[in-house]
Amino acid sequence: MDVNEESAAWPSGLLGWYVKVIRFLAGISMLAVVSIMIAQVIARYVFNASFIWAEEICRYLLIWQTFLFIGMAYHRGELVAVDVVPLMLRPHARLVLKAIVTIPILVFLCLMTINGYDYATRFGGQIVPAVDFIAMSLIGHGVGLSVFWVYVSVAVGSALLALHMIAAIVIEARDLRAGRADTGLDSIPGA
Repeated sequence: MDVNEESAAWPSGLLGWYVKVIRFLAGISMLAVVSIMIAQVIARYVFNASFIWAEEICRYLLIWQTFLFIGMAYHRGELVAVDVVPLMLRPHARLVLKAIVTIPILVFLCLMTINGYDYATRFGGQIVPAVDFIAMSLIGHGVGLSVFWVYVSVAVGSALLALHMIAAIVIEARDLRAGRADTGLDSIPGA
């Protein structure tokens, strides 16, 4: 999907703002992971010391990245999919098949959202040790950041992915009504 197609698929307003925030968070979180890991490698192999908190912080950032950005990856068509059969169908039949396939996935994502939140609230009494270690060295006391904020990423990511899946079907149906649907295999060069 090129930039023009992507901007057409994402309306301005609230959704446009959402996309900008998600992209910003993706960039900042990846910059943080790469910076922390580079600092960790330099500290370990050059100074023969290491940051005991680096691995844990990067792990939590990667967990959030996975769940927060999977919806965007789905919308952009960047998730692995076997789409030979759907591409052989006419646009209306493809939309019906997509809706039928999406229903059990949405049920699963709903269960993930509910159970992910339940798990986060059950075990949210624990603290994130790495954050407390950093806070102790900077301000003299721990901040007591709950692992709830790590575990709730499952619920947030599942809910966002469900919204992206619903939006994809709505957008495809809208485009089909307006006569802008792609024509399946005919629209793929060399197919």
